Amino acid sequence: MTGPQHADAAAQARHRDHVLTAMADPTRRQLLAWLADRGPATATALATELPMSRQAVVKHLAALRDAELVDSERSGREVRFAARPASLAATANWLAGLAAQWDARLAAIKRIAESAQPERPG
Repeated sequence: MTGPQHADAAAQARHRDHVLTAMADPTRRQLLAWLADRGPATATALATELPMSRQAVVKHLAALRDAELVDSERSGREVRFAARPASLAATANWLAGLAAQWDARLAAIKRIAESAQPERPG
């Protein structure tokens, strides 16, 4: 692969890395789940609902925003955060593709192993 296709594939891989890194943290998963279930919220509102400081919430939301898992919109002095499912869906589709490839490989190994077994006398 060379040229634009390689650059696009590399960009997609970097994006998946950002998503998976962000999702590796249980606090970030909790924040994302909260936003997905209940809708947009401010960091202040999230901090009152979850056992962490507003500053910790802001830090985790920044990581989720960098991974394009949440959007932020300023409204006056407040910033509201909302879940952005497209990035997570793209990564989930990639993971599903990997799982399908491994399932196919394991099925092929099973067929080979079963065909190599000697027949038992009846």
